[in-house]
Order: sequence, then C-alpha cells, then structure tokens
Amino acid sequence: MTGRLEPVFNELVHAPLRLRICGLLKSADELDFSVLRDALGIDDAKLSKNLKVLTEADLITVRKERSAARNDARRITWITLSAKGRMTFDAHVAALTLIATGTSAR
Repeated sequence: MTGRLEPVFNELVHAPLRLRICGLLKSADELDFSVLRDALGIDDAKLSKNLKVLTEADLITVRKERSAARNDARRITWITLSAKGRMTFDAHVAALTLIATGTSAR
C-alpha cells in the first residue's frame, strides 16, 4: 500500500447538490443546516433529502443540539463530513481530475 489516494468515481457523490454539499463540508469542521441551505440556495426539503442520502451512505454525520440563544424547543442541526465521506469525496475529485485532464488511472 503506497498511501496514495486511489481515484474512484462515485455516482452518489457526483449528483450536483451532493457534490456541492461535500465540497462545502470539506472546508469546514461542521456547518449549521441553515448556513448550508443558504450557501446552496435551496429549500429545506431539498437539502434534507440530499443529507438523508449522504447520511445513509455514512458520508456525513448529523447532530442536533439546543441553542442557548433560544427559549423554544427548536434545535440547531450541525452537519459534518465523516472520515469515510472525506476519503470518498477526495477519491471522487481525483477521478474527476483524471477525466478532466484526459489522464488514465495508473
């Protein structure tokens, strides 16, 4: 084993919204649901649907916590790219790079 990342195209990650979600999460420790939704310019239902797919594949983790700034029962939803998600995303980006440059996998 060389420690080199093996490029692997991933259909699940490749869907445009899921690719953007993973890209945004890659650059942050975790993001609030509303921040992610607003950055993507989509509605809650569309984001929730895509997060569910990524969660079921163990590519992200979702954590809910009470907000000290709120007096109601609503909670903040935090989303994190899992270790598996980071590896999968990086391998997918590596595969896209090969495709974009016309380079074959070795």
